[in-house]
Amino acid sequence: MGWECATPNPRQSTGEQHGRRPDGIDGVDGDAPLSAELAVVVSGARRRAVRDGDRQIDTAHLLHSLLEYDAEVRAVLGDGPQLARLFGYLVQRSIGYGLRWQSAVEDSGAVPVVTGTAGFSPLAAACLEYARARAARRDGAEARGTDLLAALVADPEARAVEVLGRAGLDPALVLARLEGRAEPAS
Repeated sequence: MGWECATPNPRQSTGEQHGRRPDGIDGVDGDAPLSAELAVVVSGARRRAVRDGDRQIDTAHLLHSLLEYDAEVRAVLGDGPQLARLFGYLVQRSIGYGLRWQSAVEDSGAVPVVTGTAGFSPLAAACLEYARARAARRDGAEARGTDLLAALVADPEARAVEVLGRAGLDPALVLARLEGRAEPAS
């Protein structure tokens, strides 16, 4: 939708240049802030995007970082071969099928563009907003990893959804688990 990364170098967000929060998300409006744990996830996704040579943090970067840092998210997705496959697909991103993503901005067009989140794809920025809104609706507390996971699986055009599908995980079932409509993975 024409939105471009506002910073020429994804290693340093506009917020970092002005001494604000290092996770680069202080420009996102929302009632519920991100938890410290989720801020670590966002920072990890930023490092992964830089290391992979990507212009923006996308939903697959966020998913990969969630899996690394959030035990509750891993519990929702379950242990065993599917989780191992999921990690495998995410690791292959920089050498495999993810290479085609490097030249394209992730934007399904299904969600409004959030312009206050420098360094994020439009869809990843919208997922952060969704996570905050979900937390605000739940109890007004800080957004957690499960809030972000719910956002990542909500849009069928998200790169995170594509990776989940390749690993044999059904995004609709993941969302049902997060909403308490299905048993957690074992």
